[in-house]
Amino acid sequence: MSKKICRIISFCICLLCGVVAYGQNNNGAYGSFSPYSIYGIGNISKEGTAYNKSMGGVGIATRNKRFINILNPASVTARDSLSFMADFGLAESNTIYRQNLDGARLRSGNNTFNIYDFVISFPIYRSSALMIGITPFSDVGYDFSSVVTDQDIIGNTGNITYSNYGEGSIYQLFVGGGVTFWRRFSAGAQLIYYFGSLDKVYNMNYSDDSFRSVNNGYNLLLRGVTGKFGVQYEQPLGNELSLTLGATYRLKTNVKGHITDYSYANTSETTDTLRNSIDTLGRADGIKFGDEFGVGLSLRGGDRWSVEVNYLMSDWRSAMDSREGFAAVGSSAFTSTVSHSLRAGFEIVPNRNDIRYYLKRCAYRAGVYYDTSYYLFDGNRVDSFGLTFGVTLPVFRWYNGITVGVDLGQRGSLRGGMVRERYASFVVGFNIHDLWFQKPRYN
Repeated sequence: MSKKICRIISFCICLLCGVVAYGQNNNGAYGSFSPYSIYGIGNISKEGTAYNKSMGGVGIATRNKRFINILNPASVTARDSLSFMADFGLAESNTIYRQNLDGARLRSGNNTFNIYDFVISFPIYRSSALMIGITPFSDVGYDFSSVVTDQDIIGNTGNITYSNYGEGSIYQLFVGGGVTFWRRFSAGAQLIYYFGSLDKVYNMNYSDDSFRSVNNGYNLLLRGVTGKFGVQYEQPLGNELSLTLGATYRLKTNVKGHITDYSYANTSETTDTLRNSIDTLGRADGIKFGDEFGVGLSLRGGDRWSVEVNYLMSDWRSAMDSREGFAAVGSSAFTSTVSHSLRAGFEIVPNRNDIRYYLKRCAYRAGVYYDTSYYLFDGNRVDSFGLTFGVTLPVFRWYNGITVGVDLGQRGSLRGGMVRERYASFVVGFNIHDLWFQKPRYN
């Protein structure tokens, strides 16, 4: 193995350790920001690298030797036999919120920035390969408040401010492998470890200092282990055309960890503990992450273009509706349900081997998606839909490149007191590629 490869491996290992440490100590940054993340474990992240995201989130039937596809572990075998690959991504999102409440039109905005994923992949033996990585699974991020000034309610206490805020993330660290049989059928599996912490705080503060303010909250320290399985079958159709069928299944996850439930009464001089209890989560508590089943179909025209359609379903029913710390605080009722997702994407490369025009060697993508959330808000579905666009800019030799993607979409609506979110999200992925174990022709 060359010194160059050793340096790349050492850099990737150090960077992976840094990302893990960042995930464990990320107390100040939000992976996402949404009032809907007050329920359960927050917003479920859209999986995939910048490559997947710029194609509407497809990947179940993707077999592309130029990119790491983490959505189906069977796809890790689609590679050059000696190739080492890595992917590192950053994500930034800008969101405008709107709500019609009691005749008033409320507006606000927010933006977030975070590390999104880090994955490495390398061959093992002949038609088998391995990948290791970390990516967010869910994010909590919200901050809102209300002030009660009605004298019939507050009496002599002065104005009362109710505030809610939350932050934190659940990450998934995974190792997966795949093998190809008979040149057309590939199978793979992933071992996934979930870890992270979530903080949900709700406070009641009096403007009159003679009354004690009350600070309440939950700290959820969660972990869990599960598995994901995938298969792909590729059928050549002639004239460089090929059809690929893919399927994945992720098992339900029994959540373990601790929930700290606390309440403090504060004055300018003292703090009294009203409640501070720690509960241990186990299998008997029935807290689970939902399973997920997905199918995909792709059609590929050699190394020039591809089109793919995916469908996913995840069952979260009765996963965390009544458990303190997971259920939302307040009068709004959240209930877990079955989520669905329909995605489609397209990629085209004008001419990968063009030596005169750089832009003809770039890969251009577009996609569309429609998702339903794993919860209902006051009985209403929280849907999201959007368009994605992206491009991969080749860098140096082999398959190295920089992928830039944008997601323009909307979640929620203005009916039933819901919050409508319109967002523009950007992702940048760095695709690293090199060859391993090349024998020198001359000493």
